[in-house]
Amino acid sequence: MASLRDVKTKIGAIKKTKQITKAMNMVASAKLRNAQSRIERFKPYAQKFFEMLGDLAAGADESVHPLLAKREEKKTVGIVLVTSDRGLCGSFNVNLIKAGLKLAKEKQAQGLNVKFYCVGKKGRDAVRKAEYEILVQYRDVMNSFDFTLASKLGQELINSFLDATLDEVVLVYGEFISMARQVPVVQSILPISGEQAAEVKSSGKEYVYEPSVEGLLAELLPRFIKVQVYRGMLDTSASEHAARMSAMNNATRACDDMTNALTLLYNKTRQASITRDLMDIVGGAEALKG
Repeated sequence: MASLRDVKTKIGAIKKTKQITKAMNMVASAKLRNAQSRIERFKPYAQKFFEMLGDLAAGADESVHPLLAKREEKKTVGIVLVTSDRGLCGSFNVNLIKAGLKLAKEKQAQGLNVKFYCVGKKGRDAVRKAEYEILVQYRDVMNSFDFTLASKLGQELINSFLDATLDEVVLVYGEFISMARQVPVVQSILPISGEQAAEVKSSGKEYVYEPSVEGLLAELLPRFIKVQVYRGMLDTSASEHAARMSAMNNATRACDDMTNALTLLYNKTRQASITRDLMDIVGGAEALKG
């Protein structure tokens, strides 16, 4: 049986760990509120943008813009994997990495070359360990990114698609559904099909555009890619903080359970020690009587 000093030391260590997990929970909660606020501010813009693009692309032909053109023969696929930079958020990063690597294996089975664009340190490390080629990597950015980063990455994807370095681009990110649910999403973003864009958000109204539809699509389609990337980064950021809050809550409850169990063990050990001392005293007294 453990000594009283050992049990007391363990209880103290667990209480200090609980203080850390509670502090991390509070930090994650504050960051989650900020991330949710950013998503709420971005949604009206994204919805109107998708609505306009849906109306424009509903009747668009693939020849209108190179980003709408499907390649008959595909050779290379680019996977944009968005994860967090830090851990301690449960299985959130593991699920995203599994989804990205599973997609990579499926594309390789189809005879395609796979190249990764990694946003977030955790995804970068996993892809590097799996020995896939990483064309672009951004790390230590998920706590302070803005649309500039999404625009830069989106433009790199567009350039690679236009110069035939990539024939397809797929985005893998964590969609924030609720505090308790964050789902890995695998979404093809290049090439953009007219049907896919039209299904995003179409108002069902008819408009007369000036300049021409072709001119507007030339301006909006590249921005559509950047908006998709930015939305993926926003969702992943919110999902990361929600997952970390949940993980820290579980860790705090586990600390409480361990503290209770060790306190019970401490009391039992102390009672056994007292009982043993009493038995020695009684035994000594009986020996003196004899």
